[in-house]
Amino acid sequence: MKIIPVPCLEDNYSYIIIDEATREGAAVDPVEPERVLGVSKENDVELKLVLTTHHHWDHAGGNEKMKQLVPGISVCGGSLENVKGCTHKVENGDKLSLGSDIHILALHTPCHTKGHISYYVTGKDEEDPAVFTGDTLFVAGCGKFFEGTAEQMYQSLCVTLGSLPKPTQVYCGHEYTVKNLQFALTVEPDNVRIAQKLSLAQQKRQTGLPTVPSTIEEELETNPFMRVDLPEVQEKVGCKSPVEALREIRQRKDNWRG
Repeated sequence: MKIIPVPCLEDNYSYIIIDEATREGAAVDPVEPERVLGVSKENDVELKLVLTTHHHWDHAGGNEKMKQLVPGISVCGGSLENVKGCTHKVENGDKLSLGSDIHILALHTPCHTKGHISYYVTGKDEEDPAVFTGDTLFVAGCGKFFEGTAEQMYQSLCVTLGSLPKPTQVYCGHEYTVKNLQFALTVEPDNVRIAQKLSLAQQKRQTGLPTVPSTIEEELETNPFMRVDLPEVQEKVGCKSPVEALREIRQRKDNWRG
């Protein structure tokens, strides 16, 4: 299994997942279809699937064009959403396969949008799994609660995604990492891992490199939204429960002008 990030628009990421045995591929949120197809061709990959995380135009807006450019391609999207161009509605627990070795599990991760799907992808046994989290989980951050509640985001982040194997590679929908880590330091100024990760992310961005992937393990160490189970984080934001802390941290982030 090989994964190629494809930067799109201003700060979005599309991704190409490749089954190296068959050269078959899946495109995650291909908002700029020509660009994604160009990268596929350069890598001798035949796209079979589109995996759409949610209905917002900067994720689903390329689906119709992709169907024109790749006749017969399957376009997957959450069953609770009106995803543009969707041919295959998926629900929590649905399984898809790609090529000979890649298995894809749909995980319902609502809050940013009500039908948001994250895709958990496994290759051969010795390979680290990957999860494509759209705008639910960012590196050191989470999506705005446009269509859901703090309770839902807690379930999506801390239960559904937080329980994935720790080495799982995290591929999110936007390059927001530096700002997210700067904000994370306002919540936990003494968290050395956040400071280290910020320094690394700044170096990568200065040389034009993406900061993805992260891992679930790194997120549990550095992402304030995934650390709300910890009493010391609750205390830092003056809250008594994980959900209350998550709501408070999100409000602070919404008002933060770092």
